[in-house]
Amino acid sequence: MVGPHLWITGLFYRASNKHHGIVEKTTDFKLTPLQQEERLQKLQDRIAVPFDEACHEHQEALKALWVAAFPDIALEGCISEQWKEMGWQGPNPSTDFRGCGFTALENLLFFARNYPEHFQKLLLKSGGERATWEYPFAVAGINISFMLIKMLDLLSDRPKSIPGINFLRILTEDEEAFDVLYCISFAMMDAQWLAMRASYMEFNEVLQATRIQLERELSLEDVHHIRDLPAHNLLSL
Repeated sequence: MVGPHLWITGLFYRASNKHHGIVEKTTDFKLTPLQQEERLQKLQDRIAVPFDEACHEHQEALKALWVAAFPDIALEGCISEQWKEMGWQGPNPSTDFRGCGFTALENLLFFARNYPEHFQKLLLKSGGERATWEYPFAVAGINISFMLIKMLDLLSDRPKSIPGINFLRILTEDEEAFDVLYCISFAMMDAQWLAMRASYMEFNEVLQATRIQLERELSLEDVHHIRDLPAHNLLSL
């Protein structure tokens, strides 16, 4: 697998539109080319921010994720064995962000706050016939962020692939398109996981199958908004 393959292996082996009150935020006007460039640059600048363990804002965001995931369980500290319950590889989740940065945490927080039922379902593995050896939720989330960044050419000056070019058009209609696409991708990955009857060692194959399906949907000519993606329906189930 291109991009995330070696990274995910390293991590594993180192130990409806108003659903839930979410309203699609679309513009009722077309952005100018300059505004489009500014929106893309804003997303790229965001992706370039590393996770900083010493940054108060980043630590508060990490604590907020814990509260969203386990609202009835007090967190003992930013370094705690409790984090393993969320699917981090060790007691200090900060070390897991090295391959992606702060945006991976932002993606997880967006998912938890905007689609809480789906977030909890995937976190607790409460849907479908699950494998005995499941994928770790948080680590999977980081890999999904990384996969999207690579798939959409967001590390390039400008997307060159068809999915990346089409996503840029979607981004001009909805500034939160990347975060919503992340939620769709996570739900799609879990659905692929169940359909393939996968287990821990097959995570890379599941992620690759998810990427292929996303690329197909983002290449459809009639997809102009994030809600036009067929897989968007996964968030309204």
